[in-house]
Amino acid sequence: MAADYAALKKGGWMRQKQKNRFALRVHVVGGHLTEKQMIGISRVAEKYGHGYVHLTARQSLEIPWIGLDDIEDVKKELAEYDVHPSVCGPRVRTTTACQGNATCPSACIDTYSLAQEIDQRYFAKELPGKFKFGITGCLNNCLKTEENDVGIKGSERAEWIEDTCIQCGVCVKACRESAISLEDGRITIDWDKCTYCGRCAKACPVDAYEEHPGYMVSFGGMFGNHFHRGRQLTPFVQDHDKLIQLCDAAITFFHDHGQPGDRLQVAIERYGQDQFDQLIRSVYATSAQEAHEQASKPLELTDWKLRDDIVNK
Repeated sequence: MAADYAALKKGGWMRQKQKNRFALRVHVVGGHLTEKQMIGISRVAEKYGHGYVHLTARQSLEIPWIGLDDIEDVKKELAEYDVHPSVCGPRVRTTTACQGNATCPSACIDTYSLAQEIDQRYFAKELPGKFKFGITGCLNNCLKTEENDVGIKGSERAEWIEDTCIQCGVCVKACRESAISLEDGRITIDWDKCTYCGRCAKACPVDAYEEHPGYMVSFGGMFGNHFHRGRQLTPFVQDHDKLIQLCDAAITFFHDHGQPGDRLQVAIERYGQDQFDQLIRSVYATSAQEAHEQASKPLELTDWKLRDDIVNK
């Protein structure tokens, strides 16, 4: 029986220029692989490939040189090590993330937990075109979030604690936006200048700031034949449920208004940038209760296939 190349590509099997040879794209969430998974990938690459893997630009890896007749055996053997194929084509791709506050002193959020949550909610769902999420832990932006359809930067609102402060001025020097001043023993923050980077709180030697983590979110990023830098359309988002509600809104819009082969930004430009901006801002303005109710249930869209149907787990 002839191979169904479209179905194989949907499930992460990319044709090589060599006949009946494929590179398998592995599903890696947030760049995180366990020792067990790495052992399984190594064994499969040695047994069925040429003994090496390719690290992709989006924190995944590909095992090249797998023969067409070996595909089912490869899937079974990788599954024994909790490794599964990723996806290609017009659907939600694997979420990328930096290491976040688990190890990085600059990070404001737990990027890996958020990447897992977003992956569980959206990964492999079919859309008019590819859709990418990128998460970075702080405003250093190591993950270049504006390259993604939805980009999320960890950030935080720092609240000065007067009784703990020793008026050393370290936070004033740490602020790159000149948003903090110290006068007559009091700290003043100019919130119009503040970028919510959290450097002041992290620099303080006596923990005289209470840190309130949150997110900066951008929409419409894409790189490739056409370039567009994702745009931040809302202020600092402190509520986690609100973040999920904004992600839902972006994907729902793309599902409803995108055409085959689009990226989110292309659909936005066809629909109207001002109208899309207003949509996102109206979602941002909804109540915390509404955001919580939406985030606590799965996102349901017409003709949106389940991930299990796509990756055959």
